[in-house]
Amino acid sequence: MMNKLLEPLKNNRGNGYPLAVAITLVLVMIFTGVSEYFRLVIVQQGVRNAMQDAVISTVVENYDDVYQGVREGYSGGYKPMAEDFEESIDYGDIYDKLDTVLGLTVDNGYHIKSTNDTASEQFRIWNLNVNIKNAPITRVDSEGDRFQIASSVMLEVPVSFGGELLPPMRIKVKNSAGYTPKF
Repeated sequence: MMNKLLEPLKNNRGNGYPLAVAITLVLVMIFTGVSEYFRLVIVQQGVRNAMQDAVISTVVENYDDVYQGVREGYSGGYKPMAEDFEESIDYGDIYDKLDTVLGLTVDNGYHIKSTNDTASEQFRIWNLNVNIKNAPITRVDSEGDRFQIASSVMLEVPVSFGGELLPPMRIKVKNSAGYTPKF
């Protein structure tokens, strides 16, 4: 009786076909998962690079207001006012530069990148936070005293692997840029 039950298990004919199909399906799932991961990383790097360009151009726009106390080593945004100095900073429009570089449209406070057919979105950004640190007018014994802009933005990218099964990727993209006069 027991031998009769174990006989189909000992028969190896035709067992390779289901195993090959299963291995192929697992490899396809692994490949699509890795491909989706790389897509998310590429989108995040593209947004970070575009934001870096926007912040750098805002820093460069401040070159004309940087106090040229080269001998003292200042690099802050100040302008002479009577017998003192007054802070002078150009804030620029980082969102406008991001919209131009990335081709974003504004909808309900979100800056959205849509696909060509505009039926679905590739990603959205919001909550831009910009912190401008002006170098002090008097030199402090520190290497970090320079005109600097630190910024961050929230990024949401829908995950296309697994359909509605997985939530979208939400991360905070941060960067900073500074200005130090060369001469």
